[in-house]
Amino acid sequence: MSLQLIIVIILALVFDFLNGVHGSSNIVATMVSSRAFRSWVALTIIGLAEFVGPFLFGVAVAKTVGAQIVNTDIVTLKILIASLVSCVLWNFMTWFLGLPSSPSHGLVGGLIGATWLGVGLSALHVAGLIKVLIALFVTPVLSFVAGFIFTKLVFFAARNASPRINDFFKRSQLLTAVFLALSQGSNDAQKAMGVIVLGLIIEGTLPGFSVPLWVIAVSAAGMMLGTVLAGARLIRTLGGKFYKIRPVHGFSAQTSSLFLMIASSYFGLPVSTTQLVSSSILGVGSSERLGKIRWSVANDILVSWILTIPATIGLAAGIYWLLLKVTF
Repeated sequence: MSLQLIIVIILALVFDFLNGVHGSSNIVATMVSSRAFRSWVALTIIGLAEFVGPFLFGVAVAKTVGAQIVNTDIVTLKILIASLVSCVLWNFMTWFLGLPSSPSHGLVGGLIGATWLGVGLSALHVAGLIKVLIALFVTPVLSFVAGFIFTKLVFFAARNASPRINDFFKRSQLLTAVFLALSQGSNDAQKAMGVIVLGLIIEGTLPGFSVPLWVIAVSAAGMMLGTVLAGARLIRTLGGKFYKIRPVHGFSAQTSSLFLMIASSYFGLPVSTTQLVSSSILGVGSSERLGKIRWSVANDILVSWILTIPATIGLAAGIYWLLLKVTF
């Protein structure tokens, strides 16, 4: 392996780690805030599930990222390095500020910015890029609607239940969270897999798109480590700042997010777990009353989502310009 390829793999795993940080905090936020589980217990369980997830599902998302966004015959390893550095820097900044940013948006923005400056827009696969952008921007709306409707159905079904039903909602969150983590581990870890495989193809190590077992293993491990070691920082934003979350809210948010995540992984759509769960939490709260939501917090998160792609496009272009002056 060349030095550039090694750097690509390391940066892809750092990106993968940060995906675990952002994604896991979304999954366990409702579990912890509704006092169903302690944070370290929830993060450990979810981390293990995220490690297993990539081995159970296919590699449709990895193929989308690695083969359908940029032209592998034109794009260079330096372009991948610039893309990943911009994404990692942005994710570190939002993690430090406690904002649930989307690593998926950051990766797309980084690829666009570095490719644009490096070899021109002609190296971007328009159809694949549109597919990814539609997935990233449409799924939050679907998640909000799903959370809203599902919660209405839950309250209707439990209208005559005793307060003991809260015990059911508390216990059920473990099951829904594990399934959500399995699907999230598959979807998010596959983004790192796609980038690593893309680097291997550019290097000439792989003749065509296929995901070696070692790539799956290291990507799964990166997700798990991000979850267990650093996922707690963002829990408070999603789990407590929107509104006071009860077990029924956690159950509804996780269940409605789960089906969208599984469908996205099946069809090879690289979606944002951050957006899915955040939007679902908003939909769940809005189903009771709109005034329940602290919309100022939701607005801050929305602004960070909107800024991510333009910011990482600019960052990636600037970083690639700097890399042109470096020989390695």
